[in-house]
Amino acid sequence: MQAMHSSRKWLLAAVLAAALPSTGCLFRSHRVEQPVLPAVLQSATRDELVARVNAQAAQIHTLNATVNIATSVGGVKKGKVTEYAEIRGYVLVRQPAAIRLIGLFPLVRNTAFDMVSDGDTYRLWLPSKNTFYTGHNAIIRPSKQPLEAIRPQHILNALLLHAIDPASEIAVLEDTTETATDPRSHKPVEVPDYTLLVLQRNGDAGWYLARKLVFSRADLFVHRQIIYDKLGKVTTDASYDDFHPYNGTVFPASITIRRPGEEYTLTISMVKLLLNQPLQDEQFALKQPDGARLIDLDQPPQNAAQPASPPAK
Repeated sequence: MQAMHSSRKWLLAAVLAAALPSTGCLFRSHRVEQPVLPAVLQSATRDELVARVNAQAAQIHTLNATVNIATSVGGVKKGKVTEYAEIRGYVLVRQPAAIRLIGLFPLVRNTAFDMVSDGDTYRLWLPSKNTFYTGHNAIIRPSKQPLEAIRPQHILNALLLHAIDPASEIAVLEDTTETATDPRSHKPVEVPDYTLLVLQRNGDAGWYLARKLVFSRADLFVHRQIIYDKLGKVTTDASYDDFHPYNGTVFPASITIRRPGEEYTLTISMVKLLLNQPLQDEQFALKQPDGARLIDLDQPPQNAAQPASPPAK
């Protein structure tokens, strides 16, 4: 009886083995795409990557760039995405915190916007609306207007890498992979990279994840930077591509800045870039024009608008 039971089990196994490959009902195989890897993958330790970040942060003191700016606004919260025509612009940066960003209308090249930050306060001039905005870099009262959600300080934090301070930060190395598009098959593949997780001290509350820096194993440049707030939410996700030497310093020619909270994306492409050239205080001065309406973005809407300044005599 036992022999008969055993023979039935073997018979069932044989039937399944014969049937499954022919029917294909219970499983399916597919080919796994092999990534196109660089000829040589570079290696580095945590300390070496930290040193690379700090060296690059120390190299750049000022930035003066003519750029093209592509903007898209929207996402899940807005229920739609609006893409705006690419415009010409100018970016001025002076370490540690001064930045000015000017955008021009296509074709006519009149000023579309002019915004500046000193690291704490924020000013924005919209000539087409004859409106001048002031406020702090922190978005206290979210706005439905796309330009009112953009802060030049957020752009500065994405444009330049900040040094990793051993007195207040800890860096942890992770051997990771990133999804990339195979140039031949145009399919997603996994490629190896390094990720530095930068933890920052938050007073007595302990430590929090402040940044992730993703290094390509092909060149050991930072190709992506993710910035978090103290609650662990992503505030900025920046990608860096097309690295070129400028004035002896290698810098990305294309930078894409995503702000998921405000649901906007900026892609900044370098047309002309000068690094470490002298910049003066007046180049970061932006005053309210006479007759312009003033809106304080830190105040409730009903109290934010103030009468226009009287014309100069």
